[in-house]
Amino acid sequence: MSVEEVTADTPQPPPSSTAAGTASSNAAPLGSSVIPIVNKLQDIFAQLGSQSSIELPQVAVVGSQSSGKSSVLEALVGRDFLPRGNDICTRRPLVLQLLQTKSKSNGGSDDEWGEFLHLPNNHRIYDFSEIRREIEAETNRLAGDNKGVSAKQIRLKIYSPNVLDITLVDLPGITKVPVGDQPTDIEAQIRTMILSYIKQPTCLILAVTPANSDLANSDALQVARAADPDGHRTIGVITKLDIMDKGTDASNLLLGKIVPLRLGYVGVVNRCQEDILLNRSVKEALSAEEKFFRSRPAYHGLADRLGIPQLAKKLNQILVQHIKVLLPDLKSRISNALVATAKEHQSYGEITESKGGQGAVLLNFLSKYCEAYSSLLEGKGEEMSTSELSGGARIHYIFQSIFVKSLEEVDPCEDLTDDDIRTAIQNATGPRSALFVPDVPFQVLVKRQISRLLDPSLQCARFIFDELVKISHKCMMNELQRFPVLRKRMDEVIGDFLRDGLEPSEAMIGDIIDMEMDYINTSHPNFIGGTKAVEQAMQHVKSSRIPHSVSRPKEIAEPDRTSSSSASQVKSRSFLGRQANGIVADQGVVSADSEKAAPAANGSDSRWGLPSIFRGSDSRAVTKENFSNKPFSEAVEDMSQNLSMIYLKEPPTVLRPSETHSEQQAVEIQITKLLLKSYYNIVRKNIEDSVPKAIMHFLVNHTKRELHNVFIRKLYRENLFEEMLQETDEIAVKRKRTQATLHVLQQAYRTLDELPLEAESVHNHGTDTTGVSKYLDLPTSSSKYTTSSSSYTASPGTGRRSRRAVDQHQNGYGF
Repeated sequence: MSVEEVTADTPQPPPSSTAAGTASSNAAPLGSSVIPIVNKLQDIFAQLGSQSSIELPQVAVVGSQSSGKSSVLEALVGRDFLPRGNDICTRRPLVLQLLQTKSKSNGGSDDEWGEFLHLPNNHRIYDFSEIRREIEAETNRLAGDNKGVSAKQIRLKIYSPNVLDITLVDLPGITKVPVGDQPTDIEAQIRTMILSYIKQPTCLILAVTPANSDLANSDALQVARAADPDGHRTIGVITKLDIMDKGTDASNLLLGKIVPLRLGYVGVVNRCQEDILLNRSVKEALSAEEKFFRSRPAYHGLADRLGIPQLAKKLNQILVQHIKVLLPDLKSRISNALVATAKEHQSYGEITESKGGQGAVLLNFLSKYCEAYSSLLEGKGEEMSTSELSGGARIHYIFQSIFVKSLEEVDPCEDLTDDDIRTAIQNATGPRSALFVPDVPFQVLVKRQISRLLDPSLQCARFIFDELVKISHKCMMNELQRFPVLRKRMDEVIGDFLRDGLEPSEAMIGDIIDMEMDYINTSHPNFIGGTKAVEQAMQHVKSSRIPHSVSRPKEIAEPDRTSSSSASQVKSRSFLGRQANGIVADQGVVSADSEKAAPAANGSDSRWGLPSIFRGSDSRAVTKENFSNKPFSEAVEDMSQNLSMIYLKEPPTVLRPSETHSEQQAVEIQITKLLLKSYYNIVRKNIEDSVPKAIMHFLVNHTKRELHNVFIRKLYRENLFEEMLQETDEIAVKRKRTQATLHVLQQAYRTLDELPLEAESVHNHGTDTTGVSKYLDLPTSSSKYTTSSSSYTASPGTGRRSRRAVDQHQNGYGF
């Protein structure tokens, strides 16, 4: 938007006493409607201070220290009311709202006064010197009296028939060198404060630069360009045109040839320090300004860019257009903030002191919690996740995709070797060889496999228990944050209750496994049976025997048999050859008596013809000597004593069958495997069906049915009400804050409804999609949001139609 679009060509400035009145009469119809509404909104949101997130249209005045900002503002008001001096004067942001009143000629009053927002009861101050003193006192109260700076606003309204409706924010001047109590980084602090205002798209920037400085190095334009690079929101003000060097003028500056701005420049003449010391009034200064411009031919063609009256008119028109553009978005932001704040406030609930009220609140919480718990289990929750499984769906996943799938992947014979099965069969036959496959090995082995199903079944119950605990923690998290003691007690109660439900579930699972082990039902219709198992086993053994039917050559087998016979003879000698005292003698070791008798016995024949594997030639020598020297009876007795006794090798602690097995044994092993697999699959299917049913009955469904009764029995006690409903300080602070914010937003929304239809650049068609209507009449002390339609009807007798009445008729809000 160019300067020409927002300003109109006018003749030479009229006398200053009538300039404001002429400008105001031209801009009054629209400016008098939207700017006061924005001012009212600013007062409303000022109640929130820095907590307000709604940025309103305003004009921020920026410039370096002693650039003439205060003089421009006083000239716009027409009165002296700002602190003045050689050092920094503006040390806190001053929000200045200029409100035009009716003059005496229009049936009003010529009175002018000011009102501070921090003073109670809208106290009017008619003495503008007192306004200055109040600004100084309020500044010193927070910023100190030694040049300190504070970011907290001072809000001042000035009512006068000689002003136009404008809202300005006078910000501290940019300074370079700290003085007094100012910190060393005072320049950075002031720049940060200024940027916090002008960086908002809703803020217009009034950049004040003295004419006797280089415009390209202007602090005001530099900081404005940082927030508004394209210059769409910046209005330039060139002050002190009367002190430029002789022979120079500011026409190129005002025409934007040096630093162009979309909204252009306005040149003004300030009061000098001498004028202030001589108490020359602002009106006299405005007359002197007019005279100066008339006397300078260089400025004769720039009437629309010169003087305080033209600046007031320009600011008013630009601000009105700016507000019109921002109104639709402003109402949308206020509506969204109102809905969000109302919901937050509602979540904090009410405060009740009576026992009956506390009992009702507690009962309501317990009931809502149980409903939320059941809804999550059944998949009927209001907030359904699309990114992951939750609630009851997780329980189903554990049953089918973890428990059942894991059991189906188990091979019942994976930990049983053929030797294990053959050993079990031989153990079952006892001291005799069995004619048929015994039944006992099958019974023993299948029970052992069934017992393996107990651990995964109990683990499945534990998984479901953990899921139920997680579900309980997800219920009403926001609501229960108010009462940490109640939340803790509820967690304890439901934890104990779930553990109580887990115990019968685990007991039932154990009983199911025991029942399967106690009765092996071989008559089950799905059991393979003995006949069919034998047939399949025979076929399996025959098919596996075909590749090994070729026997080894005879010449290879014979040496093996010979060597094995020799080995047997060696083994026989090793454990059969023993002395009379019962100690087995090692081969090749001869006793002392034998050594003495050896020479006499050499070459002699054995009289009794005993095999030489017992004692060899030494034995024969001893025997021959004994028989030749003693009678026959004594010789026989000596013979029996000298012969070694035959001792068997002691069996090892662990006995296992031989490594090789016959074809019959292979068939028996295969039959047992088939019977094991067949019956295990029957039991597995029973377990896959019965265990989830037991868990659902004793744990999940039992919790849903009885949780509310348990809560009532454990927690609904009058002596526990006050303890459990004790809020945290944080929640109390949040409730108070949201209550205040909600009240402010309601006021702001209704204030926007007071705008006439012609003040909106965009008409809002259709129905209320924000949901704000039901929150407008929320009582500030309650969380029960009710709507009162009577407060939205147009007031009878009013001369103009409000947006409220038309929206109610056309948009069908039904307030």
